Amino acid sequence: MSSRAKSRAFMARGVVGQRPKISRGLPAGSVVKCSDNSGARELRIIQVIGYKGRLRRVPTAAVGDLVAVSVRKGTPDMRKKIFHAVVVRQRKPYRRAEGIWIQFEDNAVVIMTPEGEMRGSEIRGPIAKEAAERWPRIASAASIIV
Repeated sequence: MSSRAKSRAFMARGVVGQRPKISRGLPAGSVVKCSDNSGARELRIIQVIGYKGRLRRVPTAAVGDLVAVSVRKGTPDMRKKIFHAVVVRQRKPYRRAEGIWIQFEDNAVVIMTPEGEMRGSEIRGPIAKEAAERWPRIASAASIIV
């Protein structure tokens, strides 16, 4: 199975419904916080899974997107490894269909396994409604959905 087919299969497992248009606030290379208790603390976005862009355009992610991340700070067994993660908060404001604008204090992600399960068991801090609607496993573990 090719890597493209694997990423499509991965995206199809844990995702529900259509995606609203959200302002993309996280380009590849952004350093984000890890919002779960998997052992990672700081992550760098390497690639946005499923992103189709133009030649030499930097891929960007928004709330609810699946991204590939490398662990910059965390436990020794997690560091320098690459994982898939879902963006749950972004600092760039984005507009909801009701007309309100949402903006968070920080950029944060939750690390996922290749099967679409969460790697950690709990999520710290609020989670965007868009990410919770798209990823039911994240919604069930979230304490606050904004």
